Amino acid sequence: MSRGFVKEDDQEETPMVPPRAFLPEGMANFVTPKGMNQLLAEKQILIDERNNLTNTNENEKRIASNFITAKLQLLENRISEAKVVKPDEQPQNEVRFGATIAFKTGSSENIQTFQIVGVDEADIPKGKVSFLSPIAKVLLNKKVGDNFILKQGGKDNVFEIIGISYEI
Repeated sequence: MSRGFVKEDDQEETPMVPPRAFLPEGMANFVTPKGMNQLLAEKQILIDERNNLTNTNENEKRIASNFITAKLQLLENRISEAKVVKPDEQPQNEVRFGATIAFKTGSSENIQTFQIVGVDEADIPKGKVSFLSPIAKVLLNKKVGDNFILKQGGKDNVFEIIGISYEI
């Protein structure tokens, strides 16, 4: 049928779904076991949300369902491409994916920690940085006692790694 005979009210907009965290094309989607569980839990939440839609207007319900389905498709792609990195298979004395690193600057007593995780797990306020972040790249293969330099405010700051652990 020609588009000229379709009512404007019957035309649905394609749902605009925000993209997931950036992962370069061809880059492996590394996740921790906890990160994989989070992705699977997110999937179940979306499925439940779609199954429990209660909009009284059938058109609104269809639009909401399409939006959730589009989010599910993006999530399912991430899950299918995920490569779970097991912490107990990492060299425990080196910084690798999944490591939690404790570090300090100079003679400061202020100890900072963060964990290197997958792009979907990264959450700076929770101390989780993506394996693609500059700090994670600087730290890979380092050991306790090693120093690393980060530019902050145009100044080079030297940090010392004082601990490496893996959450199992």
